[in-house]
Amino acid sequence: MKNLEYLSKSLTELLDEANKTRKKYNVYDLEICSIMNAKSGKCSEDCAYCAQSSFNETNAKVYPLKSEKEIIEKAIFAEKNGADRFGIVTSGNNLSDEEIEIISRAIKYITENFKIKVCGSLGNLSIEKLEKLKVSGMDRYHHNIETSKSFYKKIVSTHSFEDRIETIKRAKSLGFSVCSGGILGLGESFEDRIEMANILSDLDVDSVPINILIRIDGIKLSGNEPMPYIDIIKTIAIFRIILKDKNIRFCGGRELNLKDFQGMGFLAGANGIMIGGYLTNSGRDISDDQKLIVEVKRLFEALKN
Repeated sequence: MKNLEYLSKSLTELLDEANKTRKKYNVYDLEICSIMNAKSGKCSEDCAYCAQSSFNETNAKVYPLKSEKEIIEKAIFAEKNGADRFGIVTSGNNLSDEEIEIISRAIKYITENFKIKVCGSLGNLSIEKLEKLKVSGMDRYHHNIETSKSFYKKIVSTHSFEDRIETIKRAKSLGFSVCSGGILGLGESFEDRIEMANILSDLDVDSVPINILIRIDGIKLSGNEPMPYIDIIKTIAIFRIILKDKNIRFCGGRELNLKDFQGMGFLAGANGIMIGGYLTNSGRDISDDQKLIVEVKRLFEALKN
């Protein structure tokens, strides 16, 4: 496997190389996104990390697809709070034609009346359904690979790693920008993290969200040991080095796992942030993240010099 040499490097060495990479590719713009859990719970997939899986016993809310009006209102709220992108996320691995129609109408209204760009995380959709979303104005499709190919079968059995890759390739073939990343702290090794970064690089995805496992009561991985914050920072630095100019977005679990060290994630190479909560976890107050955003932008200005 390539890039294994980063396993032997110290935190200081990785931070130095990550920032040389940032400077080389001029990665100093901070992209801000916000998501909506537009359909929640009762998912037929057995992902060991997910509170919405029907195989896990959690208190996650269960509700059908939100209305067109509710989706539009959430997008407006996201834009008012500073988000550049708004992601519509649904539980399950597919959507009905009727559900696609509702989402498409909402996207069309949002993109015709507001500046915020719309992304979708809607499962393993067919070419026809993806085309409808593209025509409506959605410009980015989100589909995480979650971890390495080697480790994947330890966390999901109801679909394959190859299914994930095929969905990404399908979206790319239609001209979507693609957002794909994963979750740290699932029990994977550093080698698995490097393998995941290599695969994302080979796929040439545009945006890479990095989440850290939130150990929600009832999920199969709730007993996992917390990931050491130094390992999180090292991983982000390695992703920046391998993925070069790609957007690396710091997402779910950053508050719980890094606490006062969140800023280190941006020093290590992240240049994107998700605000306004996650799928089944509220995250931080938006006002607190807005203060962090101001400080991160100051950091990026300082790093340019």
